[in-house]
Amino acid sequence: MTEELHDVRLTVNGVAHDVQVPARRLLSDALRHDLALTGTHVGCEHGVCGACTVLVDGRPMRSCLMFAVSAVDAEITTVEGLTEPDGSLGPVQQAFAECHGLQCGFCTPGFLTTITAGLRENPRPTHDECRDMIAGNLCRCTGYQNIVKAVERAAAIQQAASVEERA
Repeated sequence: MTEELHDVRLTVNGVAHDVQVPARRLLSDALRHDLALTGTHVGCEHGVCGACTVLVDGRPMRSCLMFAVSAVDAEITTVEGLTEPDGSLGPVQQAFAECHGLQCGFCTPGFLTTITAGLRENPRPTHDECRDMIAGNLCRCTGYQNIVKAVERAAAIQQAASVEERA
């Protein structure tokens, strides 16, 4: 007996994709296997580590806890969608590079998407708010200090860009 497939349109990083998925296909698996967007990592498969975090309608969501069929009519942003239109690094990505906010890189996509959403909600976070912003994501390598610095740096980069746009 074969599993029934459902026609699903997923809008990912601004591009609509038509895929056929089983009802219980996780969004993380649809992104990685059906759309070949492997930047979304799967760590714990229980929603605890945050490596699979993507933005769904601008809000961070654990893609290992969401079915692909539930993402119909939603705008999904993966780590691949965080770059600037010209292909250069987005502000959070740039800050991670400048502040050495990654080591092995496995958790990085989840941090980048989480921080992107966090800075949209709070563009001028305090040091403690930066720590709180990343509290739901786990990293086994860095000790978080450089990640917190990257959040602060990303906020500064975005503030400077905002000033330039107004000038």
